[in-house]
Amino acid sequence: MNSLAIDKPAAETRVVVAMSGGVDSSVTAALLTEEGYDVIGVTMQLYDHGEAITRPGTCCAGRDIYDARRVADSIGIPHYVLDFEAEFQGSVIDDFVETYLAGETPIPCVKCNQTVKFHDLLGKARGLDADALITGHYARWRVGPDGPELLRGTDHTRDQSYFLFATTREQLGFLRFPLGGMDKTETRDLAKRFGLQVATKADSQDICFVPVGKYVDVIDRLRPGAAEPGEIVDVDGNVVGAHEGIIHYTIGQRRGLGIGGGPPLYVVRLEPETQRVVVGPPEALMKDTLKVREVNWLGAGEAPPSEGTPVSVKIRSTKPAVGATVFGGEDGAAQVVLDEPQSVIAPGQACVFYDGERLLGGGWITRE
Repeated sequence: MNSLAIDKPAAETRVVVAMSGGVDSSVTAALLTEEGYDVIGVTMQLYDHGEAITRPGTCCAGRDIYDARRVADSIGIPHYVLDFEAEFQGSVIDDFVETYLAGETPIPCVKCNQTVKFHDLLGKARGLDADALITGHYARWRVGPDGPELLRGTDHTRDQSYFLFATTREQLGFLRFPLGGMDKTETRDLAKRFGLQVATKADSQDICFVPVGKYVDVIDRLRPGAAEPGEIVDVDGNVVGAHEGIIHYTIGQRRGLGIGGGPPLYVVRLEPETQRVVVGPPEALMKDTLKVREVNWLGAGEAPPSEGTPVSVKIRSTKPAVGATVFGGEDGAAQVVLDEPQSVIAPGQACVFYDGERLLGGGWITRE
């Protein structure tokens, strides 16, 4: 059994490393090459780069493809750039636009993992006779009593398991995450030891296809005229202002409402059917129950039990996990009852389930 828990020597184990051009995936490729694996580097071309060709802080832009190729050359592995623009447009960008128009707040990185990286790219890796697809995510993989399990990265400040909640059991069996037991300092130290040109490269932070953070521009370009003006109303239905489109707002937003002269008001609900933005005081944001759709379950059984099971949940990637009970429902739905009310629960975001360090899956938060 080799270091990737594959029952053959490293030299006989072919792996495809998804290389974004950043330090994490570059170190991943270098580590596996050093260990003697048959490593193939693959970079996905996902979108028309436009302003992102040289802009720092993005992922998979033109500069990143160049960096990935330089790293592959320096460590002596083959490198390929695969065109997934059509798949990315349909599965990620179009979904991003439609989600905003539906009054929800999307997470395109999860959709990319779910529909492109761990579906289309994974299929290409199998086509290359690879034994595994490797990424630089900060998450841990292990074999449990019932098969592969996914755990939080040991460095919780870098843990990326939240973005992997939609990974299926079948996909998980083919994936590996070698950096899950490291922190970022260790990764950068390894990059320097390997002499990688990206050792000091900044981390990607922006949505890759959104130029300079202007997501509204993407929506206007792809769905011109779709953003309709409407009323801003309080929780009692009183009109308190006007807006130019619900796509400009998200749950919990306070700035940019154009409402003054009273106590602070926050966006508590978006109504695409009426094009209304509903605002209210901070306490109106508190909820102790929520519903999720398209649940992916990695715990015991095929779905969360209908009688409920205790879990901890994250309702945003940056929020700590809190106690809850998840009740499985029909057609891939579930209800989550929180131990204590939480604020800013936004439809379109993910509610991710954990049992301690282990990821149990999750689902998409629905509108009321």
